Parts: sequence; structure tokens; C-alpha cells
Amino acid sequence: MRVLPVGTGLALDRYLLRFRDGTVLAGGHPGRVITLTPEGAAALDALVHGSRTDGTTDGTTDGTTDGTTDGTTDGTAEDTVAELAGRLVDAGMAHPRRARALHPAPPVTVVVPVLDRVGELECCLTALGDDAPVVVVDDASRDPESVARVSAAHGARLVRRAGNGGPAAARRDGVAATRTELVAFVDSDCIVTTDWLDRLTWLFDDPTVGAVAPRVRPANPGARRRPRVVERFARAKSPLDLGPDEGEVGPGRAIPYVPTTALVVRRRALDSVGSFDPALRVGEDVDLVWRLVDAGWRVRYEPGVHVSHIEPDRWAPFLSRRLRYGTSGAPLAERHPGRLAPVELRLLPTAIALAVLWGRPRTAAVGVGVSAALLGRSVRRFGIPTRQVVRWSVQGAGLTVIGLGRAATMLGGPALVAMVLGGRRTRRAGLALILAPPLVEWFRRRPDLDPVRWVAASVADDVAYGTGVWLGCVRSRSFGALLPVIRLRSTDS
Repeated sequence: MRVLPVGTGLALDRYLLRFRDGTVLAGGHPGRVITLTPEGAAALDALVHGSRTDGTTDGTTDGTTDGTTDGTTDGTAEDTVAELAGRLVDAGMAHPRRARALHPAPPVTVVVPVLDRVGELECCLTALGDDAPVVVVDDASRDPESVARVSAAHGARLVRRAGNGGPAAARRDGVAATRTELVAFVDSDCIVTTDWLDRLTWLFDDPTVGAVAPRVRPANPGARRRPRVVERFARAKSPLDLGPDEGEVGPGRAIPYVPTTALVVRRRALDSVGSFDPALRVGEDVDLVWRLVDAGWRVRYEPGVHVSHIEPDRWAPFLSRRLRYGTSGAPLAERHPGRLAPVELRLLPTAIALAVLWGRPRTAAVGVGVSAALLGRSVRRFGIPTRQVVRWSVQGAGLTVIGLGRAATMLGGPALVAMVLGGRRTRRAGLALILAPPLVEWFRRRPDLDPVRWVAASVADDVAYGTGVWLGCVRSRSFGALLPVIRLRSTDS
């Protein structure tokens, strides 16, 4: 049972729903329901409104569900408030808040791998300042003297590699040159804020936390010109920007991974999993995070802390990077089977989604009714209203349409083939698969782009990534990253 450190505050997740006077909580990812006693609900309210995790409550009953469907209970009584807070944070229903400084910040060393980007390195080291010691790892740059000169000017220790081994190998060498309890990784094309470490390292008061990541946002382009289309697209949809919602990180969660573009890691956690895998030149960050989670460490994403990243300002390098990222799919799928699936399909939501795509609204409505009835039977005892159950059923089908569309666009264009070879209904379904994901994103994000250019850019982005996935699979002769995960029952986990 996770117990948050004494003195930690708590904030409820913005998507959390409460029923029955606050005694029933529904939310998290995957979805679940947790019931509280009246005393437990009162303790939670007190905790959210300023009390700290140092009291007790009369207990909770945890009815965790996979997708809010099975509703099985395994309750306990007389939990401490800290245990209740820990349970909610684990479930993705709440998030820890810095209440007061209980311990001095652990010592931290910053590791900056670099290959040739001397100008970016200069900006990076200037932003890092002298808040923590810095180790620069030169991964066999063509102009090592310039890297050495910039590093020396900022008082950074320099580690030189004889041959280029990629970011994972460079970070491993950087870790070997440090002795502090925490190690912060920052890419040379990043610019941090002055207080970024202080706002992240307090989370390591929780001894189960192995890594914490800030939000990575594209750096603002030069003020002398209007941003290009690719820059405006990246501002809304950079592959390194995981969005505004904080939470626990790991497979099956709303935030499945975090990049090591900027990441603070506990040395003991890093050592426990053998550090970065130097065999991976791309996707080494995803691999590390998942191995940390598999080893029992918790990883947090804290978007309230921003780090700027210099993005490509031309389509060719932007899409080339996406293609390169896609090549990590096959090796990651071999190391982590089932976690790189392009889409997860569940029986009823998939049936509803297909009915919508093929223009069968009555069939889709029947499917929603059946799904809501089954789900309602599971959560009826929690007092969740029928309208909310129906909303969940519709949302599940909608997310399936988006998942199918993105998978079809990325992984070889089945929708495109259907549009060319199929009948009118099939062509319409294929067009819907292609257009649905970017149009839904446009309405949600309202980026600084018109819908036509946004859709074109999104499709190009997905195709580039999917091409990389195919290339990686062909090279490795392993095609697990192309296979969907199929759940025949809603309670499959």
C-alpha cells in the first residue's frame, strides 16, 4: 500500500467525478470506482482543502474497475489519510501537492549529452546556470574543441566519448561521472527555467518515486517573423509535449511514458534497472520508463514545470524525426510485448464504432444501449446515474473510432486502400477513419491553424511515424508493433 509522505497536500484530478455526497469517486485511467465512508469523504475534503497527510479516517472501500466495468470490491477499514491519499494518487484520481519543506532537497547533478550542437549547448548551459553541477557528455562531435570551450566557459565537467554511441550510451557515461542521489538529464537543445529542479525534486520525498518529468514545450520561434505552419503545428502537437494533465506514468495509463529530453531520476532506481539500454538509439526513454515501472518504481509527469525544446522549423526535418521515432516501435515491442499496439479493441465499443463508420446509426444505438446496460449492472450499487453510464459508453465508442483511424493512417493505410478499391459505403468509412482523429483534435485544441492545414499536417505526421514503424519492423523481422490488442471481454486487463 502506497503511503504519501506526511505533510503532503492533495489535489483531485480535474476529470474525477463524485457521487452520493462525495462518497463515490469515479475516474482514473483505466477507469475505476472507489467508495468512501462518510468519514473518509470528510477526511478527503479536509485534505484537499488544506489539511496534510498526518491524520486518520474511518476508512474506504475500493471498488476498482477496468474501464469502470467490473466493480469488484476489496475494501479495507481504518485507513490513514496518507494511505487514502496514496490510493487516490495511484489510481490517477488525485495528485500530490507540495505542502511544506520537510526535508532538504536531495543533491542532483545534471547530465547533458551533446553531438555537434554547440550553439544549442551554449543556450542550454546558460539556462542551467550554477544551481547544480553539470556533466557534458560529448558523443564524438565533429568539433570537440568547440564543445570543450563552451563547457569550460560554464564550469561544466566534460566527458568525451571516442565513438558515437547514441543518447543512451552518452547518458550512461554521464551517470558514471556523477555521485549524487539524483541525476537530471537535459538534452542540449533544451532551455530550462530557473526553478525547474526545485519544483520537481520535492516529489522524491516519496521513496517510491523513481523519476519525475516536466512538460516539454516547443521553444518560441524568433520574434521577428510569424511562425511557419510547421512551427504552429508543433506548438499544438509536438511529439515531446505530453499535454497539460499531470499524473502517474506507465503502460495502460493516460500518460504511458515520458521523454528523457528532460527527466530527473533517482540514482538507486536507475541502478536497479541497469540504466539506459545502449542498444537503443531511439526509444531508449520509453524503455527506461517502462523498466522502472516494472521494477516497482513510480514515475510522475508534472506539466506545471515547463522546459523549452528547439523544434525543427522545416517540414523535412520535422517529419524525418517522426519517422526516426517510429523505428523504435519494433525493438520496443520485442522488449515490451503488447505495449506498442497501434490500437486496443474491445468487443462492444469496436462493434459500435464500426456501425457508425458504415452508416448504421440504429445498430450503433442498439450497441450503446447494450454497452450501457452491461456497464450499468456493474456500477448500479455505486449510485452512478444512468446518463453518466450512457456517456461512458458513447465515449468508449468514440475513442475506438479515433484509435482505428490513427492506426489505419499510420500503419499502411488500410483506409486508403479501402477508399480506392471499395464501394461507396466503404470509401466513406475510409475517409471518416482518416479525418476523424485530426478533426476531433482540432476541435479540442483549437490550434493556430485552419482545419484544412491541420488535417493535412496531422495525416502527414501520422504517415511519417507509421512509415518508421514499418521500416523498424522490416529491419528486425518482428511485427509485434503492427498488431492490435484485442480484448474480448470488458474485464480483460
